[in-house]
Amino acid sequence: MTEDATVLHVGGASPYDVVVGHDLLDRLPAMLGDEVQRVALLFPGALGGLAEPVLETLVEHYDVLALGLPDGEQAKSAAVAADCWEALGERGFTRSDAVVTVGGGATTDLGGFVAATWLRGVRVVHVPTTVLGMVDAAVGGKTGINTGAGKNLVGSFHEPAGVLCDLSLLADLPEAELVAGLGEVVKCGFIADPGILSLVESTDPATLTYDSGVLRELVERAIRVKIDVVVDDLTETGGADGHPGREVLNYGHTLAHAIERVTDYAVRHGEAVAIGCCYVAELAVRAGSLAPEVADRHRRTFSRVGLPTTFSGAAFDDLLAAMRVDKKTRGDQLRFVVLDDVARPRVLAGPPESALREAYDAIAVTDEGERT
Repeated sequence: MTEDATVLHVGGASPYDVVVGHDLLDRLPAMLGDEVQRVALLFPGALGGLAEPVLETLVEHYDVLALGLPDGEQAKSAAVAADCWEALGERGFTRSDAVVTVGGGATTDLGGFVAATWLRGVRVVHVPTTVLGMVDAAVGGKTGINTGAGKNLVGSFHEPAGVLCDLSLLADLPEAELVAGLGEVVKCGFIADPGILSLVESTDPATLTYDSGVLRELVERAIRVKIDVVVDDLTETGGADGHPGREVLNYGHTLAHAIERVTDYAVRHGEAVAIGCCYVAELAVRAGSLAPEVADRHRRTFSRVGLPTTFSGAAFDDLLAAMRVDKKTRGDQLRFVVLDDVARPRVLAGPPESALREAYDAIAVTDEGERT
């Protein structure tokens, strides 16, 4: 068993461990438990090579049903979920059996949803293969699928039995995907852990490879931020003393999800989050709560790791329409998580449309590629 693993415990009603390190697959059977007989292994078809060692580990202990999924957000549909349910039924999966996901955030969301809904809930262990999956989708128990109206509008809370963040699985991750995952990491720095920002600002981005000690520290710090939030507010009912609670994890996501939807997910999630964070920083400046220098720091920090901070791929009216079906919207009132300063988040409800447009103008680019 790997000796250098970091075990991050998630407390609450359904406690579990998030293990970070290298070569962790030997821990998988213990996370699944002794009662499990059948395991459904869900993975994107394009990641068959990465799923193979997980499959080899599982078949030594269980009757395994391997289910290949479409790539990316295409997996997160009711039709794909229904295909998985049918396969589980045909194989005779019972409430004591389990699901294992291998893949990025989309696979985790879909696989978690299948586990949450089969027989009203079976065990699931996530083996994320992207930075995004490790720091965001695999931890916290949120599951979901997309509809034509928007992203993650159908879903449930279903905490995993464990999460294995095996950094060795990032070895063949395309650089663009690794960089996109850092969008969620930097977000965690702004909402809760300034140490993340300091690390990013003092590290040569070219050294953030899968075996980098700094990348590992960034991943662990971001996971700790999420754990701290979800333990106090699993189902997003709100935090204490004006803190947004779990909603804080959606910093930048209102615009990000709108960008993903209107571009048919051509923009990666972490890229959209970086743009969305810069947008809400500009919105907070216009609301009079955030110093312009902090908005500038958003642009510098996200761009330092290679993430976009501007956007011109859609008309604002189209984005506004998409934002109005965001999960945080209450009635006709848009809600945004904003900052009063680094690590000082709050909810801004019902900002005037003029401020929304001005903030978008601040991150838009002209035909010459310059910010307006």
